[in-house]
Amino acid sequence: MEFAKLRSAATYNLATSGVMSYPLAELPVRLNDLEINGPTIYGYAPLQERLARKNGVSPDCVVASTGTSMSNHLAMAATFEPGDEILVEEPTYELLLSTARYLGAEIRRFPRRFEDGFRIDPAIVARHITPRTRLIVITNLHNPSGALMDGDTLRQLGEVALGVGARVLVDEVYMETLFDQPLPSAFHLGKHFLVTNSLTKAYGLSGLRCGWILAEPALAERIWRLNDLFAATPAHPAELLSVIALDNLDRIAARAKHILDSNRRHLNAFLDSRSDLECVRPQFGTVAFPKLKNGDVDQLFTLLTSKYETSVVPGRFFEMPQHFRVGLGGAEPMTAEAFVRLGRALDDLGRGSS
Repeated sequence: MEFAKLRSAATYNLATSGVMSYPLAELPVRLNDLEINGPTIYGYAPLQERLARKNGVSPDCVVASTGTSMSNHLAMAATFEPGDEILVEEPTYELLLSTARYLGAEIRRFPRRFEDGFRIDPAIVARHITPRTRLIVITNLHNPSGALMDGDTLRQLGEVALGVGARVLVDEVYMETLFDQPLPSAFHLGKHFLVTNSLTKAYGLSGLRCGWILAEPALAERIWRLNDLFAATPAHPAELLSVIALDNLDRIAARAKHILDSNRRHLNAFLDSRSDLECVRPQFGTVAFPKLKNGDVDQLFTLLTSKYETSVVPGRFFEMPQHFRVGLGGAEPMTAEAFVRLGRALDDLGRGSS
């Protein structure tokens, strides 16, 4: 997060993981629609109803929260105690690991291999789980690769977890980018699944901080009470704006899909032109995770930022230093030019230029 906040900015930015900001002026909202203060209870009813309807669940299974990161924090804090064992995919989003460490988890890992398209093999997970495991933590779409996990694999993973009395936490924030080809949330596979999500990545609505957790009702109630320690009362104008956004999500999604489809074409054309990169090409999502065949990614990053005003995310932040993550959510002309500049930097690196 420190890198994202302080070092990722550039004129040609491929380091962002979300769709560019949706303009407030394009939401049908008037100042009179907003109020500073609202009901200080467990969930603003109109927002709870819309999140429940969106996910096909009962409102008592929904915990509204401040973005996906806080959702993950709350979900972990409610499902294991300090010293408990959890099992986390590798590679994964760094904040999942740092949150688990902060909460005192004993962390075990299982691999998602580049050579296998970053797929999860439930048989490998079964070899890494132990009777002490309380939680399996995964991302779907996978962060950082964008790989999609199918429902059958998720069901098998749930069976592995049930075998030792564990739960499965699925961060589904990038699943929102399936748009007109949506898949059911993993939450519907059973009460041993809990899911985190938000409007932050797929729609350009990060500033609303509209996140949620799906959990069976007893666990959801526990999470609400736990949230009293962290966020307590949400910002009511953000709740009101989130309701308006959810009521207009089809229009917002169409814009986001156009941006991502256009930029994915630029990504694929760029990858087609490079013999120095390997990449699992995701069909959905806002990111891709190329592998540099030869050379140093940190040197590439320095060259990109200093000479070409372009940024990517070095793979060391995702436990794979020979990779780098690129984002597809920026304005199309900027993103197209960013890939041109990335190509020039790769050419310089191949020639040994600095």
